[in-house]
Amino acid sequence: MTERLEAQIAFLSEADKLKSVLRASRLHDGSRFENSAEHSWHVMLYAYVLADQADPAVQIDRVLKMLLLHDIVEIDAGDNPIHGVVDKAAQDAQEQAAADRLFGLLPDDQRASFRALWEEFEAAQTPDAIFAKSIDRLQVPVGNLANGGGSWRDYNVTLAQLEARVGTPIRRGAPGLWDWILPRLKGFFAKSPS
Repeated sequence: MTERLEAQIAFLSEADKLKSVLRASRLHDGSRFENSAEHSWHVMLYAYVLADQADPAVQIDRVLKMLLLHDIVEIDAGDNPIHGVVDKAAQDAQEQAAADRLFGLLPDDQRASFRALWEEFEAAQTPDAIFAKSIDRLQVPVGNLANGGGSWRDYNVTLAQLEARVGTPIRRGAPGLWDWILPRLKGFFAKSPS
């Protein structure tokens, strides 16, 4: 019992470091960059509030667990913005190593189940993971619309890039959300200087 609890507390203490990982996205008011722990909480809230946009086969409790864990690897691997230039193979290797280390802190049963949820989210093949990925992709554009463009301006993002990188997963997991945000994106980019 003590050994199990020590392992769990060690993981939880390590997870605190997610609060120090800054993302490329800003808060809605534009006052500062968001950290990965804030993102994880906010995207979970998005999934919970927007659960009625999910396919009926989606189990929201599993989606929430995936979103809680989805960026934990950023403690070691850092945040790699979707619009940044990244060596995908190197990023994947860093994230796998981070998952090995971080989930490896947990007791065996939790190590296996948490890692499986993380892997499922990354693969985005099950109904739960497809919806989780769509919600993860929705949160930043909503924020960028609120803060005047945020990371889109920083990375010179175009509407075509958004449609490919963000639209595809949102449309796949929550088509109604894409139908809602697309006119807003078009409006923003129509007014935005290139």
